[in-house]
Amino acid sequence: MGEKTNYKLILAVLQGDDYHEVVYQLNQNGYYATLLHSSGGFLKKRSMTIMIGVEAEKLEGALKILKEHAGKRIETVLPPAVAYSMPTEGAIPAVPVQMPQGGVTIFVLDMDRLEHY
Repeated sequence: MGEKTNYKLILAVLQGDDYHEVVYQLNQNGYYATLLHSSGGFLKKRSMTIMIGVEAEKLEGALKILKEHAGKRIETVLPPAVAYSMPTEGAIPAVPVQMPQGGVTIFVLDMDRLEHY
C-alpha cells in the first residue's frame, strides 16, 4: 500500500438553493470552493457540486460546515393557496406544513498534491 496523502478532495452535491450559504460559510472559515452546476437524482432537480481541496487535518471542519448548512432538515413552508371551482367558496388559504429540505451527498478522495497559484 502507498503512503497516506496529506490532502483530500471533497465533492459535495447539494440542492441548488443551499449553496450560497454553504460557500459563504466555507469562505468565512478559510476554505476555498469551486462550483459546478449539476443535475440528477430521481426528479432531475437542479443541484450544485462543490469541490473543496483541503489539508487532511482540516477535513472534519469542512464536513461540519457542509452538514450544518446543507444537511437534511425540516422546514415550515407555506404552499400556494388552492382555488376550488365552486363559486361560493373561493380560494382556501394555505396552511403551513413541515417538509423535508436540503441534503448533501459527500465524496472524499485522497489527493497527491494541492497547489494554489
